[in-house]
Amino acid sequence: MEVPRHWRVRQQRYALTGEVCPHCDSKIFPPRDICPECGQDARTEYQFSGRGEVYSYTTVNQAPAGFESKAPYTLAMVKLEEGPLVTAQLTDLDDKPVEIGMPVEMITRRLKEDGDSGVIVYGYKFRPLLAA
Repeated sequence: MEVPRHWRVRQQRYALTGEVCPHCDSKIFPPRDICPECGQDARTEYQFSGRGEVYSYTTVNQAPAGFESKAPYTLAMVKLEEGPLVTAQLTDLDDKPVEIGMPVEMITRRLKEDGDSGVIVYGYKFRPLLAA
C-alpha cells in the first residue's frame, strides 16, 4: 500500500470509523458518501462500537502474496452491532473453536509491512469478546 493511501484510510482501519445516513439512519462501512440503502448523500462520520458476532468464517491455508507467513489463519465476516458486515482476520483464538454467533470485539493489530516503503501497516482484526 502506498503511503498516501495508508494515511487516507487510517481512521477506518484504526478506529472503525464509517458513516451514517442522516436520511434513513443506515450505518455504512467502509465510508461511501452515498447511502447504499436510500441513495442520498451520507457524509456524516460515525464511530462504530467495534463489537459484533461471527456471521461466517473460513480458514485460509494458502494466503495471498504478502501474507504467506501468517497462514493458516481464520478469516471471518463479522456482523457489527450496528448492522454492517465486515471481513477481518480473527485473532487471539488460542484453542477456542470458532462458532457462528460467537461475540467478538475489534482490536488494532499489525497487518503487514510494505516492503518497498518500509511502512508497517496496522488495521483492525477481531478477537473473542473478553468477559467483563
